[in-house]
Amino acid sequence: MNKLARSIRKKIRYILDAKTVRNSGVKLVSDGTRISPYLRDLIYREAYEDTEANVLLRSLKPGTKVLEIGTGVGFIALLAAKICGAQNVKTYEANPASEQLIRENFALNGIEPVLVMKAMTSDGRSLAFNVSDNIISSSAYELGTQSKQITVSSDAFANTLRDYDPDMIIMDVEGAEYELFLSVSQLPAKDILVELHPQIIGQDKVDEIVSHLKNAGYEISYTDRKTFHFSRGR
Repeated sequence: MNKLARSIRKKIRYILDAKTVRNSGVKLVSDGTRISPYLRDLIYREAYEDTEANVLLRSLKPGTKVLEIGTGVGFIALLAAKICGAQNVKTYEANPASEQLIRENFALNGIEPVLVMKAMTSDGRSLAFNVSDNIISSSAYELGTQSKQITVSSDAFANTLRDYDPDMIIMDVEGAEYELFLSVSQLPAKDILVELHPQIIGQDKVDEIVSHLKNAGYEISYTDRKTFHFSRGR
């Protein structure tokens, strides 16, 4: 019934040309003149970051301290902030073209997670970043889609973990997860929610990430498609 209801809602949204959509209590811009047709379809059918949202709805509690790397359009940061409190959510986004849409989504919900418009790297270097018209396809990797390359500043992952000390790390960085996780041996977070990208970095590097996290004391508590939830006692 839920699948049928979502299908009906999607059709109605297309008929009405809905400019905003509410999903899991979060309101998002869905204007076809503002976002790509692919992203709009994901939002209309409530499939945008749905696996991550399912984990957060089960795992987060008020006061949980969240570090997100890869804000996208702000959906996950907003969902986390609704549960944990906006002051407990710090989110990084490398793509400067996304900032206006992210802040508009924050304003639509009356919530302001801490937004840092920087990339995250192992060493805090300036980074060549490929900006795609489809926001969610922008990446430090060349993905074979039409994009333009810009240079962005970054914060060092280990320093950010030390200074912020998150309870949960959420990461969707289109392949950069390999560099980030392999650059640190100790992680403060009890939970890690990450989208792994074998189609970008190769299955061998995905397996290396999983092995690295298991050696750090984490176990896979949930997986759905490319989304992995790792957890450990703290």
